[in-house]
Amino acid sequence: MEVRLARQEDTEAIRTIYNVEVLGSTVTFDLKPRSAEDQRAWVARHQGAHPAVVAVEESVVIGFGSLSPFRDRAAYSTTVEDSLYVDRAWRAKGVGRLLLEELVTLAMARGFHTVIARVSGDNEPSIALHKACGFAPVGVEREVGRKFGHWIDVAVLQRML
Repeated sequence: MEVRLARQEDTEAIRTIYNVEVLGSTVTFDLKPRSAEDQRAWVARHQGAHPAVVAVEESVVIGFGSLSPFRDRAAYSTTVEDSLYVDRAWRAKGVGRLLLEELVTLAMARGFHTVIARVSGDNEPSIALHKACGFAPVGVEREVGRKFGHWIDVAVLQRML
């Protein structure tokens, strides 16, 4: 398995993995699937200081992750937020850990000070993964999302770099 920076040719595979979660889970709070154009723009935005990475097995993208600005205000510029998505057939096989470790490495190399993870409160595997990779719980945002007719908490975890 290889983890590398995302490229435009990965767009459709990333979109496919993401849209499965949009339509069938609460791990993302998006309610509308991404279009091909939206996904191309997303990949383009994640080519510089806030990169996206993909996990590839035999030339097939099986997961992806990214770093994004935490907030728009300048004082937050050294803080990033991570996101991870793994194809359902590849879960519990170490893909998420490889992606998260690479994102932390990239965050350190780019001079960021801390990484924040905001994880759907019912996503215990992602919370456990973040804890295993050195993230500490810092709080819970109660019922801040609503999807499929249910209120959803968000667990906030942080890793100092």
